[in-house]
Amino acid sequence: MKVKDIMTPNPVTVRVDSPIREAAGLLRKYHIGGLPVMDGDRVAGIITETDILSLLDVGDLSDDLWLPSPLEVIEIPVREFINWERTKRALTDISNMEVRRVMSSPVIAIDEEADISEAASLMLHEGIARLPVLRDGKLIGIVTRADIVNGLGASAGEERA
Repeated sequence: MKVKDIMTPNPVTVRVDSPIREAAGLLRKYHIGGLPVMDGDRVAGIITETDILSLLDVGDLSDDLWLPSPLEVIEIPVREFINWERTKRALTDISNMEVRRVMSSPVIAIDEEADISEAASLMLHEGIARLPVLRDGKLIGIVTRADIVNGLGASAGEERA
Protein backbone atom coordinates (compact mmCIF):
# COMPACT_ATOMS: atom_id res chain seq x y z
CA MET A 1 0.00 0.00 0.00
CA LYS A 2 1.29 3.43 -0.94
CA VAL A 3 1.31 6.66 1.09
CA LYS A 4 -0.93 8.30 -1.53
CA ASP A 5 -3.62 5.69 -0.73
CA ILE A 6 -3.92 6.65 2.95
CA MET A 7 -2.86 10.31 3.13
CA THR A 8 -5.14 13.26 3.76
CA PRO A 9 -5.06 15.33 0.55
CA ASN A 10 -4.83 19.13 0.54
CA PRO A 11 -3.81 19.53 4.18
CA VAL A 12 -4.47 22.67 6.20
CA THR A 13 -1.32 24.81 6.16
CA VAL A 14 0.02 28.02 7.67
CA ARG A 15 2.52 30.54 6.28
CA VAL A 16 5.98 31.09 7.80
CA ASP A 17 5.09 34.71 8.59
CA SER A 18 1.73 33.89 10.22
CA PRO A 19 1.40 34.62 13.93
CA ILE A 20 1.38 31.72 16.39
CA ARG A 21 -2.24 32.57 17.31
CA GLU A 22 -3.29 31.77 13.73
CA ALA A 23 -1.54 28.39 13.81
CA ALA A 24 -3.06 27.61 17.22
CA GLY A 25 -6.49 28.61 15.91
CA LEU A 26 -6.17 26.27 12.92
CA LEU A 27 -5.04 23.38 15.14
CA ARG A 28 -8.06 23.96 17.35
CA LYS A 29 -10.56 24.50 14.53
CA TYR A 30 -9.60 21.35 12.63
CA HIS A 31 -8.78 19.18 15.69
CA ILE A 32 -5.31 18.36 14.39
CA GLY A 33 -1.91 18.18 16.06
CA GLY A 34 0.31 19.80 13.45
CA LEU A 35 0.46 21.91 10.30
CA PRO A 36 2.85 22.10 7.38
CA VAL A 37 4.41 25.57 7.27
CA MET A 38 4.61 27.07 3.79
CA ASP A 39 7.04 29.58 2.33
CA GLY A 40 5.33 30.29 -0.96
CA ASP A 41 4.75 26.87 -2.52
CA ARG A 42 7.65 25.24 -0.60
CA VAL A 43 7.17 23.32 2.65
CA ALA A 44 9.49 25.14 5.05
CA GLY A 45 8.67 23.22 8.23
CA ILE A 46 6.05 21.82 10.56
CA ILE A 47 4.46 23.43 13.60
CA THR A 48 2.88 21.19 16.21
CA GLU A 49 0.97 21.53 19.46
CA THR A 50 4.19 20.56 21.24
CA ASP A 51 6.09 23.41 19.56
CA ILE A 52 3.47 25.89 20.78
CA LEU A 53 3.32 24.41 24.28
CA SER A 54 7.11 24.69 24.55
CA LEU A 55 6.71 28.48 24.36
CA LEU A 56 4.76 28.37 27.62
CA ASP A 57 7.48 26.54 29.58
CA VAL A 58 7.86 28.49 32.81
CA GLY A 59 10.69 26.43 34.30
CA ASP A 60 10.77 24.67 37.62
CA LEU A 61 8.63 25.77 40.53
CA SER A 62 10.39 26.63 43.74
CA ASP A 63 10.29 24.11 46.58
CA ASP A 64 10.75 26.88 49.14
CA LEU A 65 8.00 27.28 51.71
CA TRP A 66 7.56 30.69 53.24
CA LEU A 67 5.04 32.22 55.55
CA PRO A 68 4.12 35.82 54.85
CA SER A 69 4.62 38.55 57.40
CA PRO A 70 1.72 40.98 58.07
CA LEU A 71 3.25 43.47 55.59
CA GLU A 72 3.66 40.77 52.93
CA VAL A 73 -0.04 39.92 53.24
CA ILE A 74 -0.70 43.41 51.87
CA GLU A 75 2.14 43.16 49.34
CA ILE A 76 1.15 39.77 47.85
CA PRO A 77 -1.94 41.00 45.92
CA VAL A 78 0.12 43.85 44.45
CA ARG A 79 2.96 41.47 43.48
CA GLU A 80 0.52 38.98 41.96
CA PHE A 81 -1.13 41.74 39.93
CA ILE A 82 2.28 42.73 38.55
CA ASN A 83 3.05 39.07 37.77
CA TRP A 84 -0.32 38.70 36.00
CA GLU A 85 0.43 41.78 33.90
CA ARG A 86 3.80 40.28 32.93
CA THR A 87 2.10 36.98 32.09
CA LYS A 88 -0.46 38.74 29.89
CA ARG A 89 2.34 40.59 28.07
CA ALA A 90 4.27 37.34 27.58
CA LEU A 91 1.21 35.57 26.15
CA THR A 92 0.57 38.49 23.81
CA ASP A 93 4.20 38.37 22.68
CA ILE A 94 3.91 34.62 22.06
CA SER A 95 0.67 34.91 20.10
CA ASN A 96 2.18 37.61 17.87
CA MET A 97 5.42 35.67 17.28
CA GLU A 98 5.87 34.40 13.72
CA VAL A 99 5.47 30.67 13.12
CA ARG A 100 8.98 30.52 11.57
CA ARG A 101 10.48 31.15 15.04
CA VAL A 102 9.08 27.94 16.55
CA MET A 103 8.46 25.52 13.64
CA SER A 104 10.51 22.37 13.20
CA SER A 105 12.81 22.70 10.22
CA PRO A 106 14.11 21.30 7.95
CA VAL A 107 10.94 19.39 7.29
CA ILE A 108 10.96 15.61 7.11
CA ALA A 109 8.66 14.63 4.25
CA ILE A 110 7.86 11.61 2.11
CA ASP A 111 7.00 11.00 -1.55
CA GLU A 112 3.47 9.93 -2.42
CA GLU A 113 4.77 6.75 -4.07
CA ALA A 114 6.56 5.52 -0.94
CA ASP A 115 5.26 2.41 0.76
CA ILE A 116 3.43 2.94 4.07
CA SER A 117 6.03 0.75 5.80
CA GLU A 118 8.66 3.31 4.76
CA ALA A 119 6.50 6.12 6.21
CA ALA A 120 6.04 4.20 9.47
CA SER A 121 9.75 3.49 9.73
CA LEU A 122 10.63 7.14 9.09
CA MET A 123 8.14 8.34 11.73
CA LEU A 124 9.50 5.89 14.31
CA HIS A 125 13.13 6.69 13.53
CA GLU A 126 12.59 10.47 13.66
CA GLY A 127 10.12 10.38 16.58
CA ILE A 128 7.43 12.28 14.67
CA ALA A 129 3.69 11.80 14.22
CA ARG A 130 3.09 13.23 10.74
CA LEU A 131 4.78 13.58 7.38
CA PRO A 132 4.00 16.04 4.60
CA VAL A 133 3.47 14.11 1.36
CA LEU A 134 5.18 15.49 -1.73
CA ARG A 135 4.80 15.06 -5.48
CA ASP A 136 7.68 16.56 -7.45
CA GLY A 137 8.63 18.58 -4.36
CA LYS A 138 5.14 20.09 -3.95
CA LEU A 139 2.85 19.46 -0.97
CA ILE A 140 -0.13 17.31 -1.91
CA GLY A 141 -1.09 15.73 1.41
CA ILE A 142 -0.15 14.71 4.91
CA VAL A 143 0.08 11.27 6.47
CA THR A 144 -0.17 10.59 10.20
CA ARG A 145 0.43 7.57 12.39
CA ALA A 146 -3.35 7.14 12.62
CA ASP A 147 -3.59 7.09 8.80
CA ILE A 148 -1.07 4.25 8.68
CA VAL A 149 -2.91 2.24 11.33
CA ASN A 150 -6.24 2.84 9.58
CA GLY A 151 -4.71 1.85 6.21
CA LEU A 152 -3.31 -1.37 7.66
CA GLY A 153 -6.64 -2.13 9.31
CA ALA A 154 -8.53 -1.54 6.05
CA SER A 155 -6.16 -3.77 4.08
CA ALA A 156 -6.52 -6.53 6.67
CA GLY A 157 -10.29 -6.30 6.35
CA GLU A 158 -10.05 -6.60 2.55
CA GLU A 159 -7.86 -9.70 2.83
CA ARG A 160 -10.46 -11.43 5.00
CA ALA A 161 -13.31 -10.61 2.60
